[in-house]
Amino acid sequence: MPHENFPIDADNGKMNRDPSSTRHRKMTSRVTDREYEILAAFRYALRLFLRFSEDAAQAVGLTPQQHQALLAIRGYPGRQRITISELAERLQIRHHSAVGLLHRLESNGLIVRSGAAGPDRRHVFVSLTEKGAQLLEELSAAHREELRHVGPQLNLLLDHLSDSPSDREVVAER
Repeated sequence: MPHENFPIDADNGKMNRDPSSTRHRKMTSRVTDREYEILAAFRYALRLFLRFSEDAAQAVGLTPQQHQALLAIRGYPGRQRITISELAERLQIRHHSAVGLLHRLESNGLIVRSGAAGPDRRHVFVSLTEKGAQLLEELSAAHREELRHVGPQLNLLLDHLSDSPSDREVVAER
């Protein structure tokens, strides 16, 4: 079961999106120079983490997408297996791309497919093998440490952005 403040729906494993997010409301104030600086710094910090993640995956012989797939399988809310459709959703890729990705992971001995499930018996579940779980454990421990290093910086930038004057104006006008 996910943490109560974590934005993942336990029933469908998808991100909960607030309909009042900036994608769905008209912005009434201009972005300040300081906000551009904060947004740029945040994007830079994210990119540094993603670069770390890509390098870590490649160091153990995985592509970044293969690493993301292993993590999506192991980290799916409420269970340690996933359907191909759920994986495609989590990785934001097409179903046929997820099938190809899983085929490569399976041929490397990192995942196994299990029998059909669901009312129409067409859902196949995918889970990690011991080899896949060990590889993911190694990568996840390294990622946890990196996040402990960059997390405070990301939090500070988010705090600065949420404290910005234009954000207060938009909130006040809702």
